[in-house]
Amino acid sequence: MAENKIMDGASMARTMTRLSHEIVEKNKGTQGLCLLGIQRRGALLAERIRGLIERYYGEALPCVGIDIGLYRDDLVSGYFVPDAKINQPDFSIEGKTVILCDDVLHTGRSVRAAIEAIFDLGRPSKIMLLVLCDRGGREMPVSPDFVGKNVPLSRREFIDVRLTEIEGEDSISIVLAEEQK
Repeated sequence: MAENKIMDGASMARTMTRLSHEIVEKNKGTQGLCLLGIQRRGALLAERIRGLIERYYGEALPCVGIDIGLYRDDLVSGYFVPDAKINQPDFSIEGKTVILCDDVLHTGRSVRAAIEAIFDLGRPSKIMLLVLCDRGGREMPVSPDFVGKNVPLSRREFIDVRLTEIEGEDSISIVLAEEQK
């Protein structure tokens, strides 16, 4: 597979800082905000955003990762997902503005599943979507409120997000899958 790095650790850090400021600016402060990250990378990004908002604004927002395994539309009826977990945050989302975080937005199906999971937790006043990369190719009517980087790609290209907590480095690359012969 061919690979083209589009963000290194420093540019990712700058992007995350910008996104944290945009959240606070667009919501006119931190009152009533909480962060939910789609497991796994979205949850790590939500934690980073939480830390940045705490650093710059002195407010520690409620933050948790959510598992969308039970809400995916690509599961066969009756299929058991052994790794899926029931979401039980230690805070209420009732009446709050939820900032839903994910690493890459593509078809919108993960976001749809996450929204369904959120409404099983309660009724927020608003859900806003934050994504590190928007690669296009939507199959659902989903549009992010906060975007780190727009990277329109063909069907043969993919975004590879690497995070220090998982892969030992922060970077984003475009990966071209070679055709199978």
